[in-house]
Amino acid sequence: MSVISNVRNLLFTILLFLMMSLFLFGDHEGFSFLENLLQGELKAIFIIFIGIFMEAIPFLLIGVIFSSIIHEFITEDYIKRWIPKQPVLAVVAAILIAAITPVCECAIIPVVRRLIQKGVPIHAGIAILTAAPILNFVVFGSTFYAFQSEPGMYLGRMVLCIAASLTVSLIIYVFFQGGSILRKLKNDFSASDHHHHNHSRFNHIMNHSIDEFFLVCKYFIIGGLLASAAQVYLDRSSLIETSSDPVIGTALMMGLAYLLSLCSEADAFVAAAFQHVVPQHSILAFLVFGPMLDLKNTLVMLASFKTKFVLFFIFIVTVVVFLLCMLTGVFLKEGLV
Repeated sequence: MSVISNVRNLLFTILLFLMMSLFLFGDHEGFSFLENLLQGELKAIFIIFIGIFMEAIPFLLIGVIFSSIIHEFITEDYIKRWIPKQPVLAVVAAILIAAITPVCECAIIPVVRRLIQKGVPIHAGIAILTAAPILNFVVFGSTFYAFQSEPGMYLGRMVLCIAASLTVSLIIYVFFQGGSILRKLKNDFSASDHHHHNHSRFNHIMNHSIDEFFLVCKYFIIGGLLASAAQVYLDRSSLIETSSDPVIGTALMMGLAYLLSLCSEADAFVAAAFQHVVPQHSILAFLVFGPMLDLKNTLVMLASFKTKFVLFFIFIVTVVVFLLCMLTGVFLKEGLV
């Protein structure tokens, strides 16, 4: 590794340590200088960013560790046995796997990347990527709690997630089957890495987890800062005033979900604040689109997947979620849901 890379990683480690210290000991007098250094909007951005960062850190760690464990213990032959060859069945199997994978939208990216490297079909990997942040029991529980008197919201979120994930994954199959969507990274394992002794597996898992964690965090921090600024500068009152129209409201709620970049475990409580202000299908668009695609996980995806694929993914997810939610709005208006 070059001297520049060592210095860059050292500085990033110091920054990470400083932020964690601020979160844990922020009330200590030793950090009081920040209250004078950061004022007004800058202070608000910093506080929101620390909240986003510390909320996501445990899930990011789970994601990169899970990614390394997959490499060490799951072979290509095993994957070929449990993923059906038929595209629709493969996507359905992947969605079922996603339902028992309690990983957030950023942490799931390194997991899916590793699965695709291991031989999971691209369309099956994308099904896990889009479904896991919504279908898992933690997100269902938070959505149920936020919308206890509205079963159409917490059940509708799950149904729309499955429909969107299935549609997006099959479209990806049509356009990218047999292709390569992964960006080559320096810390990727080579084929020779498989020929090590069992007693060193723990070291391999930890070393790769650390490398991938810092790689993902670099992009997550940029996305988190941009999302924090969006939360401070976004004029929500103007948004509410213009969101009563079903079409405009759906588009604006999707844009809001993208910019706010909320964790899927907590976004239902923010969405609940828009009840009786925007149509129900617009709130569902917020709840489905945000976990699949937001500002911070876009940057993490760009670090893991080729730019051409990420741009296509953004376009398809946006169109599919928008159309499904508009169709849901028609059904809701006619009393069919």
